[in-house]
Amino acid sequence: MASEKEKIILDRIKKKSNLKQTVYSNTFKVFKDLKSVLAEIETSYNEKLKKDVINPPFLYKEISDFQCELKVAGDILVFQMHSNIFEFDRDHGVWKISYVQNNEMATYSGIINIYNFLADSFKYNRINDLGYLVGRIFINKDFHYFVEGKRQMGFLYNDFGNAIINKEKLKEIIDTAIAYSLDFDLLVPPYDNMKVITLEQIQEKRKNAQIQTGKRLGFGFRSDDVKGESPIYTGG
Repeated sequence: MASEKEKIILDRIKKKSNLKQTVYSNTFKVFKDLKSVLAEIETSYNEKLKKDVINPPFLYKEISDFQCELKVAGDILVFQMHSNIFEFDRDHGVWKISYVQNNEMATYSGIINIYNFLADSFKYNRINDLGYLVGRIFINKDFHYFVEGKRQMGFLYNDFGNAIINKEKLKEIIDTAIAYSLDFDLLVPPYDNMKVITLEQIQEKRKNAQIQTGKRLGFGFRSDDVKGESPIYTGG
């Protein structure tokens, strides 16, 4: 016969194991839907732009079960689903909403990250180039979701208590990420950051044709955050 502690251990394992499997399955389904939406975006936007641009600016590529990319002109958005399930720390705003307080284990979530890279970083295999996290989508056991992200991404999708993820919502999220990335321009690094270089560094760059590049390389990314990194909850 199992002891009291053994019962507690077995109970928790069964409870959390089933929960995490549900959240994983939900997140994986959403990621498959996201891939489908990205492929539709590629076709639709290229068709609408064909009279105005020489080369189609949108290109969708599936990398693996857990990663895919959308090239948008000179940018690439990388979508990556994490294979693990996460819980929020107790200081996170998610704990303040009634949906979470009245719904046991509603905070266990899968994550889909959205990163912004320069297309040339991939084209020229500049492995030291920087990408930036544009946003991340959290999905729970009930297909409820919210988005943490830059500027408008964080403001539009934070009704965790009511919002249910679907293809229409994914399209809105992707379009917002595209718009943000297109407005997030490549800036010239400060002169003082570039004025001194060793012979070894220039020979290495000549050999590999690689100069580390990122949209805010040499600048404080915080200057962009002022206008809107917003993972804060406004209701629920």
